[in-house]
Amino acid sequence: VIGSLNGVSAGGWVRYASEIEQAGAAALELNMYFVPTDPDYSAEALETLYIELVEAVKAELMIPLIVKLSPFFSSLPNFARRLTHAGARGLTLFNRFYQPDLDIEALEVVPHLVLSDSDDLRLPLRWIAILHGRIEADLALTSGVHAAEDAIKGLMAGASVIMMTSELLQRGVGRLGEILQELEHWLVEHEYESVEQLWGSMSQANCASPAAFERANYMKVLGSYAPDSG
Repeated sequence: VIGSLNGVSAGGWVRYASEIEQAGAAALELNMYFVPTDPDYSAEALETLYIELVEAVKAELMIPLIVKLSPFFSSLPNFARRLTHAGARGLTLFNRFYQPDLDIEALEVVPHLVLSDSDDLRLPLRWIAILHGRIEADLALTSGVHAAEDAIKGLMAGASVIMMTSELLQRGVGRLGEILQELEHWLVEHEYESVEQLWGSMSQANCASPAAFERANYMKVLGSYAPDSG
């Protein structure tokens, strides 16, 4: 069992992290969710806050520490490496923030939950492929996994963990068994001897076209658009 913690104060993060470890968790994920709204609050200050929290929590734990990140950092590879140096053994990509909506009649800010679909896979897929083999941490993919094909893509990119929520909410926990069976069938059909053989094979470090994960692919993406025939 892996605990997940979303705190407010530094003392609260440390105290509850310790209590979760004592309760028997095998690892702890810090779900760090900060939305800076003050224009005077710099990116450097935000990153320093993350690093100091990870260091403080790690100093109190014996179990592995995981950090769940948002994609909103100026240089994600550098920040990811700093987190591993601070004590993170794993990174979860990405925290899928639920954006508020506006009720134009009631003049209120209202919550609006939208479940993911397979298109949401692309953002974490890209960054896991970029980070795989470049930082000393396991990478967990979350957002957009709805089918065996999505899980396969995540493994090829270099994810050590594939996470799924929206699909289970929509179709039930029995979907897990179906996806595992589909994954096993795909491996046999494509003559893979194990998941390890698949893992990281399409990361930026190992794929035939590493520039495809960078801006060099921009024009190809635009050129791939075709209007629906219907």
